[in-house]
Amino acid sequence: MIDHLSTYATSFSATKEFYRSVFEPLGYAIQMEFVAEWNTDFPTQRMCAFGPSDRPIFWVIETQTPYTPRHIAFSAPTRATVEAFYDAGMKAGGMDNGKLGLRPMYHNHYFGAFLIDPDGNNIEAVCHHPES
Repeated sequence: MIDHLSTYATSFSATKEFYRSVFEPLGYAIQMEFVAEWNTDFPTQRMCAFGPSDRPIFWVIETQTPYTPRHIAFSAPTRATVEAFYDAGMKAGGMDNGKLGLRPMYHNHYFGAFLIDPDGNNIEAVCHHPES
């Protein structure tokens, strides 16, 4: 349903590297990166977009002032992938916001992990499949 979405970063380099780390286990990489030279208010504004091959879906956009934190959940094909996402995020400087585990209040197979990114956003990887 979602074509693309953005998050905003006051610490662009740290946030970009954080997402590079957590997206690697999910199979996503940077698909494009540039500076918004056309932005007369912030002509050095950096942007990058992650996604599967040739699909820039998740954008990290540099901002000069903090934005309200948000929650974003990323789909993972397996529980092991959720674990790799969580481990990569912790190693990349993320903060734990909900360790790996089942969340039966959503449904019996909801397996997720939550992190706080460098800009205070609550991010999650979730697998909806039974353990195989």
